[in-house]
Amino acid sequence: MTDSPRRIGILTGGGDCPGLNAVIRAVTKDAIYNGIEVIGIEDGFLGLIEERLRPLTYPDVSDILTTGGTILGSSNKANPARFATGTDASGRPIFEDVSPRCLEVAKSAGLEALVVVGGDGTMMCAQPFVAAGLSCIGVPKTIDNDIVGTELSFGFLTASHVATEALDRVHTTADSHGRVLVVEVMGRNAGWIALHSGVAGGADVILLPEIPFDMDAVCEKIARRRARGKRSTVICAAEGARPKDGTQIVRTVDPSSPDPIKLGGIAAFVAAEVEARTDVEARHVVLGHTQRGGSPVPADRVVATMFGDGAIELVKAGKRNRMVAMQAGRLTDIAIEESMGGQRLVALDHPLIAAARSVYTSFGDE
Repeated sequence: MTDSPRRIGILTGGGDCPGLNAVIRAVTKDAIYNGIEVIGIEDGFLGLIEERLRPLTYPDVSDILTTGGTILGSSNKANPARFATGTDASGRPIFEDVSPRCLEVAKSAGLEALVVVGGDGTMMCAQPFVAAGLSCIGVPKTIDNDIVGTELSFGFLTASHVATEALDRVHTTADSHGRVLVVEVMGRNAGWIALHSGVAGGADVILLPEIPFDMDAVCEKIARRRARGKRSTVICAAEGARPKDGTQIVRTVDPSSPDPIKLGGIAAFVAAEVEARTDVEARHVVLGHTQRGGSPVPADRVVATMFGDGAIELVKAGKRNRMVAMQAGRLTDIAIEESMGGQRLVALDHPLIAAARSVYTSFGDE
């Protein structure tokens, strides 16, 4: 066991997420209590690139447990190993490796370890620091719940709660007008938000990226419901869902981003197909960033606090290059590189899929 660092940095990378402030609070309070200075790095790795760091004190992190977003700011376009520094004559971004600059900033600030709070992309961005000998402790954050090595990431529970509330609300307007209402939720290539909120919100059809759907089967589900006197049908569609004979719908491509493909548009596609194939009116709703904003639900505050505490415990123990994780309902830690290079998707034999099918929820595949 090595000595505990005396000064650490903390940053929140990637997209914003409910519970980030709860992690910052837990890490900072515990660290200060144990004589460890905490330096907040603003806007993720961009703060190291642009040398924007500031000390965090008790007053800085008091009363932020329930606040959404992150007091440090975040950025999902600041990969030090591939940072866009300008454009060429044709307008394409020019990328440079600015990791040495970031390491020099960290060294000048006296940082002996970094707590990096983010998803798989953030963990990957930390690798040049790990390779250079600066220890990084990861805290898994994403509403998508798709980080390999942990069965839960904070932010997911709040996003699912928001999506469930939206599904609850569209049921009444769908019933009033006898319509099909398609609600699009986030998740990238993973269907965790759609599955959990779809089940909790009583969606009649749930479309997941892991289960390509058949529009004929979706329309047949609508027809069967109407034959039983059900005027409306509510469909919960993950943004990464795709028809069996098609591909995911790409909303935009941002070449300057480490994750350039931005999905979106599946709800509009499904609604249009329903109207083209049936005599039923259809509307669509895209929840978008509403799932990422606002105060975290109590369960996410608890998980974020546990993860923050787990991170500082690893720091105090002198552990290096580990990520806090939840496995089998218990807090543990894994090598930070184990979280990279893949996504944790919904298994086709997941018990929640079986439970949904048992109450006649369709996944558009039969």
